[in-house]
Amino acid sequence: MKQLLMFTKVMLILLLIATTIPMAELDKSANAFSNQVIRQGAIGDDVIELQARLQYLGFYNGKIDGVFGWGTYWALRNFQYEFGLDIDGLAGSGTKEKLVSASNYDEQYVKNQINQGNSFTHYGGTDLSQQAPANNSGSNQNDGNASSGNSGGTTSANVPSGFSENDIQMMANAVYGEARGEPYIGQVAVAAVILNRVESASFPDTVYGVIFEPRAFTAVADGQIWLTPNETAREAVIDAINGWDPSGDALYYFNPDTATSPWIWTRPQIKKIGQHIFCK
Repeated sequence: MKQLLMFTKVMLILLLIATTIPMAELDKSANAFSNQVIRQGAIGDDVIELQARLQYLGFYNGKIDGVFGWGTYWALRNFQYEFGLDIDGLAGSGTKEKLVSASNYDEQYVKNQINQGNSFTHYGGTDLSQQAPANNSGSNQNDGNASSGNSGGTTSANVPSGFSENDIQMMANAVYGEARGEPYIGQVAVAAVILNRVESASFPDTVYGVIFEPRAFTAVADGQIWLTPNETAREAVIDAINGWDPSGDALYYFNPDTATSPWIWTRPQIKKIGQHIFCK
């Protein structure tokens, strides 16, 4: 009887361990923030992390100060819209999990920059070890354009005017995820389609808005947007930004061997490059 009781206790302990460890691992990313829902009016470390992650992704250009004001609110809503989340301006578990998966957050670096009075503290595509301080004594309107340095405050020699380093990086991610097996001209054409959509009144007017528009790109749907792009993808983006458009002003492209939408076949076709057909 004692042996049976001991065996039962051991099994219960093992069962408890087996169920607790996976849950801990499952909650690891979601708990980068605290468990509290972050809402307008909140202050503190959760808001600092929220602002830093939104800034990293290019949605928030205000001061990282740990105060959830209107700027943070609208940046969060834009993030939720472009990532296909419920648009409520609240950072609940689903929103926080998506933020954690889509961005990086160096807490020590961010807080050091805040303590030094710097405006832009944690922007995507910035080499933190090389970043020059952006002092708050001037205006807080650094928009990340190359004409005034990249989004983190340093000057990038190969970033064309009008686009932030974060724009370049995300476009390179998209090109790599969508067309890394295509010839170089085909990769430039994919980048050109993104830019053509930015300029078109029928699409969002930002790089992020175009790329993360719901159901717009397969690489976003299947997660390949987060693969690390190679230098070729970045060069293709730079060439497209500098005016090369092999697509012929296309707004769409598709692979005829894998396309499942009958609608895409109704678009006026311009040309085929590699495996992609580009169309109006």
